[in-house]
Amino acid sequence: MPQAHTVIPAEVGMLRAYARRADRAASRGRRSFWQPGTGAKPLYRELILRANTAGLMNAVAHPAQYGFSDHGPIREDGSELSDPQLTICVELIGRRAQLEQFCRQQGDLLTDKIVVYKPLEHWCVGPAGITQADVPQDVAGFER
Repeated sequence: MPQAHTVIPAEVGMLRAYARRADRAASRGRRSFWQPGTGAKPLYRELILRANTAGLMNAVAHPAQYGFSDHGPIREDGSELSDPQLTICVELIGRRAQLEQFCRQQGDLLTDKIVVYKPLEHWCVGPAGITQADVPQDVAGFER
């Protein structure tokens, strides 16, 4: 049976930064919906905003419901109240060089956070016969 599609792998990486839900980015001196009077956004939102501006492939926040971080106590969300000390994981996907540059540029937000890098493969799935030369240059991980 002929193959209907081709899979072209490319090396990318995943960076995970762990923070508390209560962590805030430094104030930019303007009022904000998130914290009136301070202008400080939740740290995870600021990281995702900056990742988008930096041109990373993907950025998402994964809130924890139960767990611990940095050797701390086990925490959990209650049925009516969320625990602001519970961990949130910000996951960023991009080329390794992009992620390293992002960490250098965003050190003010990542200092004292647990940051983990993991190599991954990004698969571009296309019609049979497609080659790496056919993949758009803006697809992360594909460099000609």
